[in-house]
Amino acid sequence: MTVVRFAPSPTGHLHVGNIRMALANWLHARSKGGRFILRLDDTDQQRSTPEFAASIEEDLKWLGLEWDQLERQSARMDRYRETLEALKTAGRVYACYETPAELNYKRKRQLSQGKPPIYDRSSLDLGGAKLSEYEAEGRQPHWRFKLDHGDINFDDLVRGPVHFHGSNLSDPVLVRGDGTYLYMLPSAVDDIDMAVSDVIRGEDHVANTAVQIQLFEALGASPPTFAHTPLLTDISGKGLSKRLGSMSVASLREDGVEAMALNSYLAHIGTSGSIEPRISLDALTADFDISHTGRGTPKFDPDQLKILNTALLHATPIEDVYGRLQGLGLERADADFGAL
Repeated sequence: MTVVRFAPSPTGHLHVGNIRMALANWLHARSKGGRFILRLDDTDQQRSTPEFAASIEEDLKWLGLEWDQLERQSARMDRYRETLEALKTAGRVYACYETPAELNYKRKRQLSQGKPPIYDRSSLDLGGAKLSEYEAEGRQPHWRFKLDHGDINFDDLVRGPVHFHGSNLSDPVLVRGDGTYLYMLPSAVDDIDMAVSDVIRGEDHVANTAVQIQLFEALGASPPTFAHTPLLTDISGKGLSKRLGSMSVASLREDGVEAMALNSYLAHIGTSGSIEPRISLDALTADFDISHTGRGTPKFDPDQLKILNTALLHATPIEDVYGRLQGLGLERADADFGAL
């Protein structure tokens, strides 16, 4: 069975770029008779809030993107610790003691020499005396995943064949010095445990995918199929941000944008399909194909959305409009209704 997941962090309100990813995953799953998982990436307890989590659920429900399963990463911390210990035993993670300032110095030095900022694995050669010195200073280690320096290949549903070599990637930090987890490990563990078959996400994760493929393999699992889509920008080409409130779903809803107008727009922007109003998610599902996504950067145009919104309202059956008016407590006489 096709199983996908939408995994936002509840650290802000969803913007149209987030929803485009949620919609692509939902349509992909539904077009194949599969399952859609909403997985809240709430391991960052300082920035994640129940209010933002509730906002995410509200936005998805308004758009009709109901989920088949709801998961919260904050409830799975024991599983991540268990997996980390297994990786330690297997020799696939190692402790590092550099401070952020020391790591920044290393990066700047490499860049000044025309080299990529790849971690030099110096922590693998730490002697007992140096370890004792760090421990006396009270340093807490962060933990890196040791990549195999071999070829990493995968077939992307949007980008086609993708190739990396492990030596060109930096061993990623899985756990910070304070014991909190970064994105890499929880995401891979969850995808394995939840039987995720297809991962659809932004192209900014392509290098992360190369790393996670090795994580899957180190954990004895087969990687899912991946699709990386170009990131949506605003009309000027600038990136969108939850923290800055860029084109939030809530603000569009308050401005009178219809849910299916937004769905219709985001389902086809940046694809080979024509952007036209669809009155139901079933209609969008019928002709959705993630491989039709183009490689160019799609730009969100509010004016085009307004035009689509107007067209959708004109195409909406009058019975549906009347039903909504009644739901708002606005009663109309039968004669008036018939004249509309």
